[in-house]
Amino acid sequence: MTSEPKKDEPPRERQRGPVTLRRDRSDEATTTDQRLLDSRGPSDWVHTDPWRVLRIQAEFVEGFGALAEVPRAVTVFGSARTARDHEEYKLGQRIGAALAEAGFAAITGGGPGVMEAVNRGASDAGGFSVGLGIELPFEQGLNEWVDLGVNFRYFFARKTMFIKYSQAFICLPGGFGTLDELFEALTLVQTKKVTKFPVVLFGTEYWGGLYDWLRDSVLKSGKIGEKDMALLHLTDDVDDAVQVVENAYQAWSDAH
Repeated sequence: MTSEPKKDEPPRERQRGPVTLRRDRSDEATTTDQRLLDSRGPSDWVHTDPWRVLRIQAEFVEGFGALAEVPRAVTVFGSARTARDHEEYKLGQRIGAALAEAGFAAITGGGPGVMEAVNRGASDAGGFSVGLGIELPFEQGLNEWVDLGVNFRYFFARKTMFIKYSQAFICLPGGFGTLDELFEALTLVQTKKVTKFPVVLFGTEYWGGLYDWLRDSVLKSGKIGEKDMALLHLTDDVDDAVQVVENAYQAWSDAH
C-alpha cells in the first residue's frame, strides 16, 4: 500500500505533461509515453473530445492554408437537389461565369445541383472555382468543376471559411443549408463581426415571401432595423447581382 504523507509534509505529486496530479491522483504506474508506445489498445480514444479538438484545429489550419491565396471571391449557395436541366441550374452557370468575368473567384459548397452549376460556369469562363465540401450521410463528394477543393468534417469550420474568404453571398433557391448560411451571414454583419458584406437573394418568386415577411413582420415589429433590412438585395438579374457585389467590394477597398 502507498503510505500517506506525514502531517505537514507536501502531498505526493506527479507531472503528466502540463497537468499536476496530487494525492491519490498521482498513483499512475506508467507514463504517457509508455502507454502510447507499449500498447495499441482500443480505438475509442479517437472519438474523445480532446482528439476532436485536434481534428477541429487541423481543419482550420488546412482551410486557412488552402484558401489564403484565393483572390477576391463570392460564395454562392443553392440547392444540391437542382437537376441539370432545371432553369435554376442554368442561372447558376450564368452567375458563376459572370463572377469570373468580373474577376471574382466563385466559392460553393462543392456539391451537386446549384453548387455544381456555379462551379461549372466559373470554370468554363476561365475563372477560379472553389468548393468547400462537408461530410454528410447522403450527398456525394466534390463536383468535377471544382479547381480547388477542401473537405470538412465540421460545419462550423466550413462556415468560417465561407465568411472569411468571401466578399459577398449570393443565395439561389435552396433549403435548410442555404437558409442557415443566409441568416448566419446576416447576424454576423448585424453584430459587426464582418463589415461591407452584402447578401443577394436571387429569385424574387422564391425569396419574395421571405423578404416580405422580414419587412412586414420582423422589421415592422421592431425586431430588426432599417439598416438590417438593407443588408438584403432581392433580384432576378445576374448583372444586378454582380453589380451589388462589385459596389460593396469597391466600398470595402476604399475603406482599407
